[in-house]
Amino acid sequence: MAKERKTPGRTQSFTFGRTNLYILGVGLVLLVIGYILMAQPPVNGFVSLTLSPIVLGIAYLVVIPYSILYGQDKDGKKQA
Repeated sequence: MAKERKTPGRTQSFTFGRTNLYILGVGLVLLVIGYILMAQPPVNGFVSLTLSPIVLGIAYLVVIPYSILYGQDKDGKKQA
């Protein structure tokens, strides 16, 4: 569902659709979970030192870039 904005002589479309927003929302939820895990009490524990950076890395390096790059071609079919 791309929104089109008409300007004199050309048409622009906003390709960041509903699916992109859902994927971005999942990424933001993972960020919040990662930072909450990082704040857990035993500073030298498994959750703070190992699990939290893994969750944050997945959110920053996989999910959020995927939400930006996920798109649909001109026919409306999904394109990864």
